[in-house]
Amino acid sequence: MTRTRRGYIARRRRTKIRLFASTFRGAHSRLTRTTTQQKMRALVSAHRDRGRQKRDFRRLWITRINAVIREKRVFYSYSRLIHDLYKKQLLLNRKILAQIAISNRNCLYMISNEITK
Repeated sequence: MTRTRRGYIARRRRTKIRLFASTFRGAHSRLTRTTTQQKMRALVSAHRDRGRQKRDFRRLWITRINAVIREKRVFYSYSRLIHDLYKKQLLLNRKILAQIAISNRNCLYMISNEITK
């Protein structure tokens, strides 16, 4: 049986994988099998951590808002602030509130005073 000559498709696929893994260290960027495994692992981690990043940032914003709100009043907390915001139908999300809390605390105090009246 004569030898079959393979086309360029497999080589093109391996080149694409190598380009993806070119910044990996050691055999993870040189050997085809480990490169393929590391690419799959990297994509799984990226997919998982996109959701985790959203979660972590939301926790950070909540912590910042709560810290600033509790400084001013003794019996006022983040949950009461959010509840009052919803009652007054003010559409401010947590990211914006956290930015206001860091950059301009007085503005956040004014918002909280207005909605508690």
